[in-house]
Amino acid sequence: MSFLSRDLAIDLGTANTLVYLKDRGVVIDEPTVVAMRRDTGAVMAVGLEAKIMLGRTPEAIRALRPMSDGVIADYEVTERMLKYFIIKSHGRRFFVHPRVLVCVPSGITEVEKRAVRDSATHAGAREVLMVYEPMAAAVGAGLPVHEPGGNIIIDIGGGTTEVAVISLSGIVTNTSIRIGGDEMDVAIDKYLRKTYNLLVGEQTAEQIKLQIGSAFPLEKKETMDIRGRDIVEGVPRTLSVTSTEIREALSEPVSAILRAVHQTLEQTPPELAADIVDRGIYMTGGGSMLRGLNDLLHRETDLTIHLVDNPLTTVVAGAGRILENPDEFRKVILSENRR
Repeated sequence: MSFLSRDLAIDLGTANTLVYLKDRGVVIDEPTVVAMRRDTGAVMAVGLEAKIMLGRTPEAIRALRPMSDGVIADYEVTERMLKYFIIKSHGRRFFVHPRVLVCVPSGITEVEKRAVRDSATHAGAREVLMVYEPMAAAVGAGLPVHEPGGNIIIDIGGGTTEVAVISLSGIVTNTSIRIGGDEMDVAIDKYLRKTYNLLVGEQTAEQIKLQIGSAFPLEKKETMDIRGRDIVEGVPRTLSVTSTEIREALSEPVSAILRAVHQTLEQTPPELAADIVDRGIYMTGGGSMLRGLNDLLHRETDLTIHLVDNPLTTVVAGAGRILENPDEFRKVILSENRR
């Protein structure tokens, strides 16, 4: 396999899309959002510019997320977004046809794989290869994936959480659930509706999570003033919420992540389980940055928890390393006949 310098690795995430250009590194890191005109379907904005429009568009424009739960929800919009990112990553006005390595959830179905392949092909890729996200994350975290030893990685993205035990360039056992950072935002929104009859936008819910959200009791309770619309009165309203309340709101998605970890550990062969006791658990992805999640996982598993450096870019960095060293990582790339 011979990759040319224009070839790309893409972490096509529910929340953000990152693009790695061979020999240059990460060149795109933008929200997976597209704004379009309703009447003509013309693309108005992509990425950060489009995300700012979420919840703020007039009737003639719609801003949407073409990915849901880690997979393609809107095929046509995803294709147009990919084409935009491919052109932008090369900094050229004329179109190029790169070979593309796409990171996909380990729980992806064959139909969903086909959608990824077709979307990238129609966006201009001359060849589409895939790698499972937890494998790319493990490579990006610097784990010895080729060795006959157990390495466990948790990748908490926007739409999915991937827990995988890796040995000898393969995934030995894994659990993939369609719960991640976005589901945490939804949980906060639901809590505020139920408890305070307050309706907030998804960006506000995300800010609450980032500012005072936690999975484990904080040393000092924190508060945050939030603004939304009163469901009963129909008028704007401001109220103060505490970190304790938000931790309660996040309990359901956090518990689902814990169950996924326990399920994976229970399925791990004894010899690899012994390796994991020595090496601990590696955690990456935007959701891994939820405060106290590492402490909660340590309490629940009694294992050392390592939060990977630069968790937001671990997957695409790993895919980039695979892109740069295709012969070394040939076994981790999914072929048409490998599942």
